[in-house]
Amino acid sequence: MSREPYSFQTKLLHNAFKTDKETGGVSVPIHHSSTFHQFEFDQFGKYDYSRSGNPTREALEETIAELEGGTRGFAFSSGMAAISTAFMLLQQGDHVLISEDVYGGTYRMVTEVLSRFGVEYTFVDMTDLNEVATSIKNNTRVIYMETPSNPLLKITDIEAVVKLAKANGCYTFLDNTFMTPLLQKPLELGVDVVLHSATKFLAGHSDVVAGLAIVKRKDLAEKLAFLQNSFGSILGVQDCWLVLRGLKTLHVRLKEASESAYKIASFLKSQKLVEDVYYPGFTFHNGYSTQVRQAEGPGAVLSFKLKNEDAVRQLIQHTKIPVFAVSLGAVETILSYPAKMSHASMPKKEREKRGISDGLLRLSVGLENATDLIEDLGQAINKIQLASNKITG
Repeated sequence: MSREPYSFQTKLLHNAFKTDKETGGVSVPIHHSSTFHQFEFDQFGKYDYSRSGNPTREALEETIAELEGGTRGFAFSSGMAAISTAFMLLQQGDHVLISEDVYGGTYRMVTEVLSRFGVEYTFVDMTDLNEVATSIKNNTRVIYMETPSNPLLKITDIEAVVKLAKANGCYTFLDNTFMTPLLQKPLELGVDVVLHSATKFLAGHSDVVAGLAIVKRKDLAEKLAFLQNSFGSILGVQDCWLVLRGLKTLHVRLKEASESAYKIASFLKSQKLVEDVYYPGFTFHNGYSTQVRQAEGPGAVLSFKLKNEDAVRQLIQHTKIPVFAVSLGAVETILSYPAKMSHASMPKKEREKRGISDGLLRLSVGLENATDLIEDLGQAINKIQLASNKITG
């Protein structure tokens, strides 16, 4: 009687790289070698030069491919390197349809780099399928999704967009950074290229910058392998090892952080000074039913809106636990200000059009005690309220 496949949680630890086949070591060896001796003049071995292939990087690439349900994975020096390399599947005259409230670095890449090479683009509200459908052009080659989106946590119906893309001969790319394959499997929903900033939840410890791309189609795998080798923005072996190590605890980290995120989002929703809270775990969040259908949970990232930049400054000044920094998805809670951080490259007019106001904060919940975080945010909000009362009084 054959045994059922391992659960995702178990596969994080028990996969093809559980032990080193040569030594039995329970940690993947780090192969620092940049080049490899060839034992035959006419027949080279599997590895020749580490830009083209390295055993340590291969371990990460095969692991993430298995976890995402793909045939091939690719490790890059950053999330933006992964995204940029995937965009090299395009050529002059092609058109990209992209989520309007996409990560600022992706916005910059599309508007200031791809445009220089003759690639056209249109930003759309990806939650509006009619807008998506009517925005597809004859030269549209990629529909780029980010769901939940950064930083407003908008939910895109992945299968519906994939259906539109296939009907029009387009590739679909999806940034799965917020969800990870633990919570969302885009390839199973028909997406062509899944992208990650592995810097975030996958590695999870604020100690590495990395990017990943995963595909199921063999023709796309061959094209991306060619681009990765040609462009050369590969992930170094030490960083590959750090991501592999981080993956081992992904389940427990994201599960704990998501539970805390719901508690914190609920607390913030009860505060008068907080004008709005964006979190896919709320039943009233736009797209909640879609999120429940296509993902295994809401994740550990939320955003909330205060009155203005001055209120944000005061909150940052009075909070003690969260790190005020760029990035997310780490063991420590990170409080970010999109207007000056993740979306600083987006002009103010474009930010405001997308609802990214000067009063918006993004919170990536870490592994601290949820009660401690709530009390810390509560005392900071109380101080803002007291200061406001003094002014108005």
